Amino acid sequence: MTTTETKARAGVGVPAEGSEDAALVAQVLQGLGALEHEVSQRLQSQEDRIAALDRKAASAASRPALAAAAAEEAPHRKAFAAYLRHGDDDGLRGIVPEGKAMSTAVAADGGYLVDPQMSETIRSVLRSTASIRSIANVVTVESSSFEVLVDRSELGTGWASETDAAAETDTPQFEKIAIPLHELSAMPKASQRLLDDAAFDVEDWLARRIAERFVRAEAAAFISGNGIDKPMGILSHGSVANAGWTWGSLGYVVSGANGDFAPVDPADAIIDLVYALGAEYRANARFVMNSKTAGAVRKMKDADGRFLWTDGLAAGEPARLMGYPVLLAEDMPDIGSGATAMAFGDFAAGYTVAERPDLRILRDPFSAKPHVLFYASKRVGGDVSDFAAIKLMRFSET
Repeated sequence: MTTTETKARAGVGVPAEGSEDAALVAQVLQGLGALEHEVSQRLQSQEDRIAALDRKAASAASRPALAAAAAEEAPHRKAFAAYLRHGDDDGLRGIVPEGKAMSTAVAADGGYLVDPQMSETIRSVLRSTASIRSIANVVTVESSSFEVLVDRSELGTGWASETDAAAETDTPQFEKIAIPLHELSAMPKASQRLLDDAAFDVEDWLARRIAERFVRAEAAAFISGNGIDKPMGILSHGSVANAGWTWGSLGYVVSGANGDFAPVDPADAIIDLVYALGAEYRANARFVMNSKTAGAVRKMKDADGRFLWTDGLAAGEPARLMGYPVLLAEDMPDIGSGATAMAFGDFAAGYTVAERPDLRILRDPFSAKPHVLFYASKRVGGDVSDFAAIKLMRFSET
């Protein structure tokens, strides 16, 4: 077998040292090296810029976020502050409220609508206080009243075979409850010199003062309001013994002693109150009483010596009585002869608060010179919407 070997000739394809080809190759290699260095520098620069952007993004995430609507609300806030401090309403006259932020037109005679942020501050204070509002059904309306339809009867049913004709069943009965809205007002005042001080936050001061007045007025009306130019309170409706309860009144159980709990087994009255409420309402039920009544109740123990009252384990969690949350509403009456000092029920179903979403401010610099009066008004109403959802305890023997 013949083996053929192919040998490359020496020097073929390799430029000789010192030739023009070698110089050209060296020049190309030098250019590639410079290009590689430039690309490397640019990549490093891009990486440095990306790292800087990441640091800025992380720093921005730790700062409070700016509201997207701040730019939209700023003109109204600036104009409203000028109106509060100096009575300058030119800025407010030129602003057309947006439908999503304001619900009624601006009118100088009736006052000016507060900006949405201030209005929400006041409403949040109203929601966070110990009032029936915090556990009731709160609805927003655009009319002068709110109507509730309550089905207070069972829909008739019946059994039928495959061939028999179905028998006619009973027709449900609907109860129509109208909740009118009433005007709630407050009129704090401040001196013009104080308003001229730029360091004085007039909007925050006004929001807090109005909220304080509104909170006290609403809380009292939702408990004992008579329905005349104010909401109808839960205790203003007639009450009857739960055994003879009928729609239109609230049922009550007795404590067993006149103006006090029974001297023997006082906790039995609380158990009676709990089970006087229908099972369908007990899942979302809670107790309502004032601090003096709570002081008497939390001393009670069961037959095994355990307290019926337990404090909340987490921050913000309400105390519980027999496992149900307790709302301390100071406008509830004290324990006394014949007083209904304790309520138990599903207030989200049993009581409805209706309100308009707007709040008006009217500036009056003339009536109390050298002070400036601020007349703030809103419209709110409230009434019992389901008489079966709330039960009372009457402190009497019968």
